Amino acid sequence: MTSKNSCQFKYQTLFSKDGKQLMTATSQMTTSKHMMLATAFAGVLLTGCQSTSTNELINNTAYQTSTRSSDNRKSDQQEVARVRTSLAAQYIREKDLDTAQRQLEKAFIADSRYAPAYDMMGVLLQQEGSQRNLEKADEYFKKAISLDKDFEQANNNYGVYLSQMKRYSEAAEQFQIAGSALGYEGRIGALENLGRTYLQLGDRSAASKAFLRALDGNRNSIIAHIELVDLLLEQQRVPQAQRLYDETLVIVQRQGVSPRVLLQGIKLAAAQNNIPTRQRLAQQLLSAYPLSDEAKKLKTWLNNPEAPWK
Repeated sequence: MTSKNSCQFKYQTLFSKDGKQLMTATSQMTTSKHMMLATAFAGVLLTGCQSTSTNELINNTAYQTSTRSSDNRKSDQQEVARVRTSLAAQYIREKDLDTAQRQLEKAFIADSRYAPAYDMMGVLLQQEGSQRNLEKADEYFKKAISLDKDFEQANNNYGVYLSQMKRYSEAAEQFQIAGSALGYEGRIGALENLGRTYLQLGDRSAASKAFLRALDGNRNSIIAHIELVDLLLEQQRVPQAQRLYDETLVIVQRQGVSPRVLLQGIKLAAAQNNIPTRQRLAQQLLSAYPLSDEAKKLKTWLNNPEAPWK
């Protein structure tokens, strides 16, 4: 994100209901893992472990209904749905959306009430991006949430979708649910998304509270740091902004400083009449990111230093 007003939301579609990573969970299965799955399925036929980008992990299922209880069969069906959904997530990551859809259709056949499969179908349709599929995605996200009220990942993903559709008030409701779920692994990301959604709604007070909640949960949240620095600068609370900015530099030191962070440093230096630091950071921004929006803003300000930053 390179400007204060842009709004980018983090896709957090990597976790299933049980917290396992969907994108990579089945991409490197070992032979012993196959044996474990075979034992768990007790009647589900598995293929050999080859590249999951070209081979399916599970063949057609064949349940020994005469010797298994209904509870065990239900558990087997859910496990089939889980693995199919994991494979679909892998294919989505590889941009193979057609194969991903086929895997999800098989997940629905195995267990028509498996919420993560509906959530993943929503993500798939959203990523395809056509108007028709975007409209269909809405129903899949709603279905996932209706099937499992405690599946906060679906709330977050639905919020991302609603934000893309510019339905920000509805998105904020979904992010609020995910961000309030203690124990949910994506909670901090949901709070970051919530703060950015409030910025889109023009509610800076609510945005600040969301970002502060994100910092309470994870002091290393880069997004919360950067957004709060801008909000504090708007309020002319320079000392507090400087402290957060110094923390930001420590967090991002291995990743490199973005043009947005450089511009924040320039603003802080200007507000404190620190001319050497302002000149050094300005030169760094114009040299490293000459075509960025931040460089354009800096040039505009340099031509008229008395004007407020825009």
